[in-house]
Amino acid sequence: MRRSVLNRYSRNMRGYGQNPPDPKWPGGARVAVQFVLNYEEGGENCVLHGDAASEAFLSDIPGAAQWQGKRHWNMESIYEYGARAGFWRLHRLFTRADIPLTIYGVASALARSPEQVQAMKDAGWEIASHGLKWVEHKDMPEAEERAAIAEAIRLHTEVVGSRPLGWYTGRCSENTVRLVAEEGGFAYISDTYDDDLPYWLDSDGRNQLIIPYTLEANDMRFATAPGWTDGEDFFLYLKNAFDMLYEEGTTDTPKMMSIGLHCRLVGRPGKIMALKKFIDHIQAHEGVWCPRRIEIADHWAKTHPPQKGLRPSRMEKAEFVKTFGGIFEHSPWIAERAFELELGPAHDCAAGVHNALCRMFRSASEEERLGVLTAHPDLAGKLAQAGRLTAESTNEQASAGLDMLTDEERETFTRLNNTYVEKHGFPFIIAVRDHDKASIMAAFQRRIDNDRATEFEEACRQVERIAQFRLKDLLP
Repeated sequence: MRRSVLNRYSRNMRGYGQNPPDPKWPGGARVAVQFVLNYEEGGENCVLHGDAASEAFLSDIPGAAQWQGKRHWNMESIYEYGARAGFWRLHRLFTRADIPLTIYGVASALARSPEQVQAMKDAGWEIASHGLKWVEHKDMPEAEERAAIAEAIRLHTEVVGSRPLGWYTGRCSENTVRLVAEEGGFAYISDTYDDDLPYWLDSDGRNQLIIPYTLEANDMRFATAPGWTDGEDFFLYLKNAFDMLYEEGTTDTPKMMSIGLHCRLVGRPGKIMALKKFIDHIQAHEGVWCPRRIEIADHWAKTHPPQKGLRPSRMEKAEFVKTFGGIFEHSPWIAERAFELELGPAHDCAAGVHNALCRMFRSASEEERLGVLTAHPDLAGKLAQAGRLTAESTNEQASAGLDMLTDEERETFTRLNNTYVEKHGFPFIIAVRDHDKASIMAAFQRRIDNDRATEFEEACRQVERIAQFRLKDLLP
């Protein structure tokens, strides 16, 4: 695994968070339903292809295992069914329904199926790349996988007549997405299953569009356990998923539904009826967009181009401390310690940095936390009158009207401040953006009689709340 010198976590557990963007699908569609047909027949493991063993993945053979150094006649014939019969059954279904497909085409499989390739092109289907061969890549050395990607593009271009703009390996390695993005010519990559919408991935400084795929709304579950026992199970799952997304597109934010298909699986007559029923179901609804994947990529690039913003997990220490060192009043040591935590994409937002800073504040000694409390100014005190507050404190106090006190109000605040500090040893702290002048005064009078331990914990909570507001001014 490639790892930075810093303690950084590469996985992104945040995504769009609780506020995903409105995709603004064409025509105001409530959901984009995208069908993918994986064309792998002729690209699978087979000694005829120079492989060490036969295929064992995604077939109707129970408990299939690789045969080392031998042809597996039954396995080969099942894959051949997909090319000879299943493909054409699916071709008739989708062309009659006027729904275009994205083909995930294994380059070596496409090369062995010229008639099917021509039919794909005549139908206006997108032919994306599914790699050079339908084999595992998890143990493939990086240099070998890079070469395989290049050869897949070369062969695909030769066979189809144009280079692929979409990529999905499927049986990928930890390097796949990075290597494909590095190639530089792909409008999108789909080797993820982590969202209901496309998103931009920063891959070594390159903004790469990711259009997530699916392994659950996928006919592969006819050949895996737990899986579909008959076509009706498949239909009901697709229907339920669509109905939920359609409802969300009406009341919340429109999403995308990917459906994965295989010629040798759903191309069988007992399974394809489920797909036909599902197509009938979605075509009975208004506001459904059925694009090719490349159309989603083009739309997203135009409507939601990559956005620049603060990336705390990518910052050098000096920049991190400069940016966040004042979030806790005059206490940059909190940011210095937070920088050493296991930061990642989930921390590139207000909630993420807040959590990291608060962890360091909470784990500090009582003396250190007291230092943070005493670094805060008195509310409407002498520092405010002298114009010596930090910019953050000045704006916060002004937001509650504390810069516009009458002489009587100022005198009351001064008296309460002095009494509070004398009793507790630190100034009265409150997140003024949660209050107005009257509620601040009421809280002051209510809290001043608390014991010191209670007030210490309350003041710490208020410091964290102030930090939260300050971070929301900087980050989403």
